[in-house]
Amino acid sequence: MLLKETAFVRLMTLKIPVLLFLGPQVVELDDERCAVKIPLGWRSRNHLGSMYFGALCAGADLAGGLAAARLIYTRHRRVNLIFADLKAEFLKRADGDVLFRSRDGARVAAAVRDADATGERLTLPVDIVATVPAKYGDDPVARFTLGLSLKRKSAPADVVEAGAGRVRSVR
Repeated sequence: MLLKETAFVRLMTLKIPVLLFLGPQVVELDDERCAVKIPLGWRSRNHLGSMYFGALCAGADLAGGLAAARLIYTRHRRVNLIFADLKAEFLKRADGDVLFRSRDGARVAAAVRDADATGERLTLPVDIVATVPAKYGDDPVARFTLGLSLKRKSAPADVVEAGAGRVRSVR
């Protein structure tokens, strides 16, 4: 588990409390890949003993958006992100701790930079594969495609510019 990255996810729970409830752990996060684990327990289990589909979607959300969130927090603070759509295939019972993997880090980073530079809304499909390594190895239990939507925040109506020792209001 990556402690610094997991702490970042826990910080995000101030705005998305359900993530804290599920107890996700960041296993891998670099420029290319992201992997997040959600343990199967009483908080994430459904009535049949497998992971509840809402918990599965939350894991996909984290694996698909964490690379973008890290970039936005560290370098591109003017960009907002949200998921515009979701496609999911549930292939097997997720009856163990689930590992969510995305390998779209480079594409996500380019989209964040482009959204910040242009101010235009960009929607990028991000693929996530969910596995239960302890039970099924690398065989997927679910596949997700999330539409990661990025756009630079618009400036407030009365922005104040400072320069050359003076301040003026711009409308």
